[in-house]
Amino acid sequence: MSAVTGRRVSVVVGALVADAAAQPLHWLYNEEKLKSIIGDKEEVEFWEPSQNPFYRIPVGRHTCYGDQAYVILKSLVDKKGVDCEALKAATYDWFGPKSDYEDPENARYTVGKEDKVNVKPTLPISRPWRHGSIKHFLSNMEAKKEDTGSEDDDQIDCVLRMVPVCALYAGRPEMLDRVEDVLRVTQNSDTAVAMGLAAARILEQFILHGDSGEVLEKVLSDLSSNSRQNPQELDRAVAGHLRQVQKCLNVDHHTAVTKNFRKD
Repeated sequence: MSAVTGRRVSVVVGALVADAAAQPLHWLYNEEKLKSIIGDKEEVEFWEPSQNPFYRIPVGRHTCYGDQAYVILKSLVDKKGVDCEALKAATYDWFGPKSDYEDPENARYTVGKEDKVNVKPTLPISRPWRHGSIKHFLSNMEAKKEDTGSEDDDQIDCVLRMVPVCALYAGRPEMLDRVEDVLRVTQNSDTAVAMGLAAARILEQFILHGDSGEVLEKVLSDLSSNSRQNPQELDRAVAGHLRQVQKCLNVDHHTAVTKNFRKD
């Protein structure tokens, strides 16, 4: 296995394992509650028993984000590349009304109005959690719309969804095209697409060249170029946010988030 092939495999395996490792502590928004659970322990992966306030599933299973990446990965293998119609069908089967994701309590949460800080006393459910973009996608599929992606959802799905696509197409001229195709299956939001494509640009650099120390500078240059591939209106805004992150590289994550990025 070449170094580049090894990195292609590693980014997919790493993303899926990390997702499963975080699942038992997923969506714990109350920082004091989280501290009371983990204390001063540094190894919190695959925490048992699960403390997830919204849903409880066996430790080792993926979150809704990891499940999306898995469905994409399997579709890429089955179809030997991106096939959006096949991916739509596979995603509907995995998350739809006949899946393990169907739950009446989860259905009561209206997309865009979830209060994830003040958790309902009827939670957690004993099934995986179907969240905003997937709810929109299912509705659009049932309405037989050609564009199935949510036009309103800007959540982090985009960053994990692009991983298997980028791993397959990194180094090929159509990489960003294929990433955008897959992103818009469930997130047809310009913000989500711009963020997902920026993440794909970053990941491609690591896959092809390893940690050269110049990845962010290369991507920032690409996002600011008038001749860039797959230009998005929000590219320069994304570049601005990346520069803010760049300034915090030597600051611990908690401090960086609370002082520079948290919105109260």
